[in-house]
Amino acid sequence: MPHELSVRRATAADLPWLEQLAREPSTADALRPDTAERLAAELAADEFVVFVLRNGERVGAARLSVRNPRSRIGEVHSLMLHPDFRGRALGTAAAHAAARELIEREGMFRVEAEVYGFNAPALRTFGAAGFTREGVRRQAYERHGGRQDGVLFGLLAPELSTP
Repeated sequence: MPHELSVRRATAADLPWLEQLAREPSTADALRPDTAERLAAELAADEFVVFVLRNGERVGAARLSVRNPRSRIGEVHSLMLHPDFRGRALGTAAAHAAARELIEREGMFRVEAEVYGFNAPALRTFGAAGFTREGVRRQAYERHGGRQDGVLFGLLAPELSTP
C-alpha cells in the first residue's frame, strides 16, 4: 500500500463531517440512498471508523460490521473518501485499512464488501486492496432509474498483505 492510514472509531464530533461527506454528490451517488440519514444511529452503534493521515487530517470513513460472529465474517459498508483526497490511491489504502481493522482488531477471518456495478472507482479500489471479485447480484438494486448489479468482493485473513 502506498499510503499508511490510521483507523480510529468515529465519535459524535465526526458526525457533521460524516454527514457532509455522505451528502457530497459524487459520494452520495455510490452509497445507499439513506446513508446520510442513518449515520447518527450507526455512529451510536459504534460501527463507523474514520481514516486519518499522519498529520491528523480525516480523509474518509467506512462502516464496519460483524455479519456472522460464529464464522467470523465482517463487512465493509459505505466506504467514503473525501473528494480532496481522491486519485492518490488513498481509497485503496482505506479499503485495506478497513479489512485490517476487521481481521486484526475484530478477529474476523473473512471480510466482504458489495459495490454497485456502475461504481468503477470502487470496483478498482477493492481489487487493488487485495479483495477477490466473487460474484454479482444481478439487478439487485433500484438506482438511477433502473436496476443495478451489486458486485461482491471477499478477502480472507491469510490474504491480507502487509502495507
